[in-house]
Amino acid sequence: MIQPLSSISASPGISASTGSLQRRIGLRSAVAFNMLEMIGVGPFITLPLVIAAAGYRLSVWAWVLGAAIALADGLVWAELGAAFPRAGGSYAFLREIYGPQRAGNWLSFLYVWQVSFTAPLSIASGCIGLSSFLAWFWPGLDRAPIAAWPALHGTNLAAALACLLVTALLYRNLSSITRLAWVLFVGVMAAIAGVIVSGFVHASATGGWLLPASPPMSIPAALGGLAQATLITTYCYWGYYNICFLGGEVRRPERTIPRAILLSVLFVSALYVLMNLAALPSLRDAAAHVAAGAANGNSVRLQLVAEIASSAFGSLAGRLMAALIVWTAFASVFSLLLGYSRVPYAAARDGNYFRFLAAVHPRHGIPHRSLVALGVVAAAFCFFSLAQVITMLVVTRILLQFFLQQVGVMLLRIQRPELARPFKIPLYPLPPLAAIAGFVFILANRSHALGGLAVAAGIALSGTLIYLIRARRLGQWPFCSPSDGPFALPVDSASRD
Repeated sequence: MIQPLSSISASPGISASTGSLQRRIGLRSAVAFNMLEMIGVGPFITLPLVIAAAGYRLSVWAWVLGAAIALADGLVWAELGAAFPRAGGSYAFLREIYGPQRAGNWLSFLYVWQVSFTAPLSIASGCIGLSSFLAWFWPGLDRAPIAAWPALHGTNLAAALACLLVTALLYRNLSSITRLAWVLFVGVMAAIAGVIVSGFVHASATGGWLLPASPPMSIPAALGGLAQATLITTYCYWGYYNICFLGGEVRRPERTIPRAILLSVLFVSALYVLMNLAALPSLRDAAAHVAAGAANGNSVRLQLVAEIASSAFGSLAGRLMAALIVWTAFASVFSLLLGYSRVPYAAARDGNYFRFLAAVHPRHGIPHRSLVALGVVAAAFCFFSLAQVITMLVVTRILLQFFLQQVGVMLLRIQRPELARPFKIPLYPLPPLAAIAGFVFILANRSHALGGLAVAAGIALSGTLIYLIRARRLGQWPFCSPSDGPFALPVDSASRD
């Protein structure tokens, strides 16, 4: 049986400041944390990209297919999260599935290594999107203030400052964080409602949903466009698993985690489909603009939802919508940094990452060093371009995280049938197989696939090399011969959780 973190002492070698996390998060807050991460700036700027990739007739199906993949994969997260409700999410899952004294030690280290890249990039992408909307209020913000450094814009500085501000807001106890999350959540729902209402009003005033006929497409071209659009929608859905990273701080995790995952996927998928239907008539010109690759395509994408609101209710409504989207982006970054800050902490607490990051703040009860480290790295990434970030994140996480968990949940059923599973995947094994098939569909039909695969391979190889050097020095797998089975959890390892 898994013990709560508050009842387990820290592992040897970790300072007394490490402490333990407390279980304070209930179901409503868990759903809010998930939805805050899921509904970031992404859906507001990717609506025309989805339509341009899949076409008018298939764009809604891209959101539906993305929701189906999220639901199937969410069931995998639900079973693992209920069985192993610990800080770190995937880190704890991979370590348990593949054996803490065997390959699980390597794969969990590799996961934390890729998070060191992908988590700050995710956070930075939200901040960059946020600052781009700020440029709608202050047009000079996107100019280059330093002539000798033309790639640096004021939006980069604004994004970095936003990232540091979120870090400062999270540097407090969890009760204060939860209250602030609810305030942010209200603004997120207002932004979603604004897009849906203004879209329907504008469509009714401009001829409704009588869209132009789609040009004839071959089946391979249609599948390729649907795959590219689904890749984008998949990125927009990600975050339904955020509560798993906070597993060590969830009350009654065996019930709260599965319910939070499933509810957040259902709620957000319904909102996204409504957003797409509402905005479809207003996006026909913009989608064609994006598809044609016009030079000012980025600025058009960023202003679309504000322009829809402005067309429906006036310029003041447009400015209000832009402000709400800034709020939504900020809320998403808030939730991202909150969840991912627990991953390096959990690995360091197990002695499987830099031990400096294992500390818990003595007064606030949060992993403050891990939080600050990720926040600072994310602020540095804000000075890079947003181009290709979505593709790199999706490919890397599918290969180095999601596939390992989807195969792992089936492997765990075979190797440890006696394991207590408070939540079991319904219709097993169809959901994990469906999630694998959905992700393969995205990867196999995506254009320029080799670039993303090369990035993922580089992260995997570099992380493996660092792990082998470290494992040889510490006498860990594969440079030892443990007597326990592949999934056995030794006493000293259990004390660390």
